[in-house]
Amino acid sequence: MTGTPRPSLDSILGALPELAPHARTAALLHPERAEPGRRDSSIGGPLLWPDDEPWPLCSLPDENSADGMPATAMVPVAQVFRHDAPGAWWPAGTDLLQILWCPNEHWDPPIQQADTSPVVDVRWRRAADVTGRSASPPLPSRYDEDSYLPQACTVTVEQVTDFPFRDELPAELHPRLAELVRETGDGGDLVTRLAGWKLGGWPTWHLTQPTVIPCEDCGTAMTLLFTVASGDVPGVVVGRWGDLRIFTCPADHRHAFQVDLH
Repeated sequence: MTGTPRPSLDSILGALPELAPHARTAALLHPERAEPGRRDSSIGGPLLWPDDEPWPLCSLPDENSADGMPATAMVPVAQVFRHDAPGAWWPAGTDLLQILWCPNEHWDPPIQQADTSPVVDVRWRRAADVTGRSASPPLPSRYDEDSYLPQACTVTVEQVTDFPFRDELPAELHPRLAELVRETGDGGDLVTRLAGWKLGGWPTWHLTQPTVIPCEDCGTAMTLLFTVASGDVPGVVVGRWGDLRIFTCPADHRHAFQVDLH
């Protein structure tokens, strides 16, 4: 939480009240190297995992193994408890979100995954249903880069209001938005480009044109669930020091999610 502070919500909407209908809640996860426990929200920390549930493995072909063997254990990326980050993204009856990935670059993964990136797994749970104490997860048997092995971090959650990237907003707002960005950003956009590890909110499209991602199961436009951001603290680098984003179907969280790199 360093650098130029973001302008307050009141000052943003005071200068550009037309942004109000486009606002979404988001939770920024600010990481700090530490030793989180299984019942802590964390990045790269231990997961609250049922002792009778097999640990997920990946046997998809990747750069190091054309046939995907031996199958390698996925590694924890993030764990978030609902009490730390309440919001509209929680499906009914769940209070625990867990994200894992295979720490290998996959050049031709299943359609819901992003090319040249780790393969992602998303788990929703009810924490009270997890009984027993699971053993430490297996170590990956192969991996490409240390940057796909997130370092254990506790997180400080900051609830924020997020706005869509400028190209998703009506064209008539662009000049006033550009002026607001110049006045508040110290060379960067602190209004429509909330950077970092993020739950919910809006994706940014500063590298490509905005894209509507339809749900493969029902066609509903998907919304951003989670952003994995490259950074030194958790030791993660995805893409060209970019973001890995996970999109989910707002109509039914059981529908297949979608991953992209940006």
